[in-house]
Amino acid sequence: MTESVQNNFFDTEYLKTDLKGRSVRGGAVTVATQGVRFLLQMGSTIVLARLLTPQDFGLIAMVTAVTGFVMMFKDMGLSMATVQKAEINHAQISTLFWINIGLSLCVMVVIAALAPVIAWFYGEPRLTGITLALAAAFIFGGLAIQHQALLRRQMRFGTLAVIGIISMLAGIVAAIISAWYGAGYWALVIMQLAGAIAGAIAVWVACGWRPSLPVRRSGVREMLAFGGNLTGFNVVNYFARNLDNILIGRVWGPVSLGFYAKAYGLLMLPIRQLRAPINSVALPGLSRMQSEPVKFKKYYVTVVTVLAFTSMPLTVFLAVFSEDVIKLVLGQQWLQAAGIFQILSIAAFIQPVFTTRGLVLLSLGQSKRYLKTGIIQSSAFIIALIFGLPWGAKGVATSYAISNYVMLIPMFLYCFKYTPLGLEDFAKAVWRPAVVSIGLAIGLSAMKEVINYSGIAVNLAAGLSLALLIYFVLWLIIPGGKSILRELLGHFSLLLKKKQGISSTNF
Repeated sequence: MTESVQNNFFDTEYLKTDLKGRSVRGGAVTVATQGVRFLLQMGSTIVLARLLTPQDFGLIAMVTAVTGFVMMFKDMGLSMATVQKAEINHAQISTLFWINIGLSLCVMVVIAALAPVIAWFYGEPRLTGITLALAAAFIFGGLAIQHQALLRRQMRFGTLAVIGIISMLAGIVAAIISAWYGAGYWALVIMQLAGAIAGAIAVWVACGWRPSLPVRRSGVREMLAFGGNLTGFNVVNYFARNLDNILIGRVWGPVSLGFYAKAYGLLMLPIRQLRAPINSVALPGLSRMQSEPVKFKKYYVTVVTVLAFTSMPLTVFLAVFSEDVIKLVLGQQWLQAAGIFQILSIAAFIQPVFTTRGLVLLSLGQSKRYLKTGIIQSSAFIIALIFGLPWGAKGVATSYAISNYVMLIPMFLYCFKYTPLGLEDFAKAVWRPAVVSIGLAIGLSAMKEVINYSGIAVNLAAGLSLALLIYFVLWLIIPGGKSILRELLGHFSLLLKKKQGISSTNF
């Protein structure tokens, strides 16, 4: 295949003729896929939990605790560099492909070398074989990185959704069959290997691009620097985000940590289902507009508005009905986590929109400043944790929430510098959803006592119905609320369109 033909995979100009439609439909597809993957994960957990023992799951968890950190270095941010860069060519992506293969091989060798160390640390000889087997999965992941990046760059979210479901199903089916025939913990190893292999095959079939040999002086230095800064941010963020668990566990013990970790995980589970798909669609969309400041600003405001419109009321509902949510999902014995859950919801109220500052910097190629924001934010977070630690898990949760609000304006002022955006653009996007959601919190809290049915599920269903009613009534009352609802309804109508014909200037 000639280079001119290969470069057809990199052209993105045609996307601008329907960027709004692609973004809306891509977001809907990604959200739906998140739901399907969640159901598959829950279903497979239910089945495998009956075929395997807790010890089997524990053995795999011991290894993945180590491999999870090492995995950050497999990609080195190069897939994001491919998505973000305005213009790329075959030579550059071929070179990045082989760099990713080399990095994957290095990660595989490092993990394999750590196998006896992991087994020694846990005092469990079986971990050596498990670690060696799981290390092999990294090479298949490396084979798919640049192909997946090209699909994201082309905003082919439906294709990526199908690939994700295929790879997940392949792993689940392989695991259930092997567990049924008595493979034990090896069934969980097979699940990861089968999923990685199926994903690599599927992405190569879906993306027709094929790499050539690496080319010297192909112009990838800037992309490597971008990826390095992104990886640096991920490493800093990884340690900062896990330090609260480490400190609570060290000072206050496993019981306090258990309540804190479960409260945080339960609260963020539905929030991530909204934030992840919207962000994954927004990054390539903003990247395509990096040379058009007016459209860039309008696109960003719309993305933040949609994210605030969905995440803020969800957080309010979970906070007000925290006890019912915890009883239903975790059980009566976890009720002490409700207080922590409510405190963390204060941070979760703004966290999804707070993280959009990263979308701005990455889409504009300002990865060095992105790394600096990670260092600044993580430092503030660590200081807050130290101050809150003497008051236990609730103290840590409170200090974490406060640090988010203290850093909100300074971080946006720094991130928006040298960009088409200003703090007023962020305020324009969030003030109505924030005010309406606060009104929802007041209304739900006042009327919660009216909802007092015998069943927890019935209580939550009634509370959700009441929340939706109050929320949309408040939107009809607030100045400008009707126009926002009409705009969001217009986005929804795009999902029903089979043909693309809406100009990006309408976004």
